[in-house]
Amino acid sequence: MGSATREALAGTRAALAGLGTVELRTADDLLAAARLIGRSPQLRSALIDNEADAAQKRALVEGVFGARIGTEARGVLVSAASARWSSQDDFLAGLEDLGFRLAAIAAGTSVELDSELFSFDRTVAGDAELELALGSKLGAAEAKERLVERLLGGVAAPATVSIVRHLVLQPRGRRIGEMLKHAASVVADQRGYDVATVTTAVPLTSDQLERLGRTLAGTAGRGIRFDTIVDPSVLGGVRVQIGDDVIDGSVASRLSSLRQKLAG
Repeated sequence: MGSATREALAGTRAALAGLGTVELRTADDLLAAARLIGRSPQLRSALIDNEADAAQKRALVEGVFGARIGTEARGVLVSAASARWSSQDDFLAGLEDLGFRLAAIAAGTSVELDSELFSFDRTVAGDAELELALGSKLGAAEAKERLVERLLGGVAAPATVSIVRHLVLQPRGRRIGEMLKHAASVVADQRGYDVATVTTAVPLTSDQLERLGRTLAGTAGRGIRFDTIVDPSVLGGVRVQIGDDVIDGSVASRLSSLRQKLAG
């Protein structure tokens, strides 16, 4: 990620704070716009053209999206297009990021979107046919939408359904599990949390997770949300990953380290 993109993300995320009450339709509209932009290299290029000023960007957005998406979503899109991005791919990723954050705001703090996304990720990871149906490049978009609605409609929050629907319709070369984890981390970040992926040989108790959460929160300086993975191959101990930082205290890791020392 280039410095221009980091600045663009910081600015557009900060702009969300001034929106006040947000409806899920705004998130849906922005994500729908991102999908349309994703299908048109010419439109992407025009929207992030650094030679065009904010008024020209607004005119372009109004001309293309005026009858397609609501006023609030158009405003966010203009704000994003007026920023400087390092690449077209970064611009698309930025729109997706903003859409997920709007969905989190619209859902309210009582809905644990990140937990629902992690739960669906585990469901998909445990079913090879489902993973193929959602992630295959050959699958029809309409069929994927119907599948998401059948699996999550009436079970998960509408904001969760909206996020998952977008992911299967615009994967951008990513695997479904990777996308769900990323979306969950964006939602958690919007609510002031870090996501810790905790891998253990056996499930941790609620008390163990609570103690681990207090320890990690003290180090990270903010609250922690957990994505727990049970993997017997770690043998024992615990592996924790927060972003790019990894704390590996698993037995498997220690054995591997010992083997390397002996071999050396």
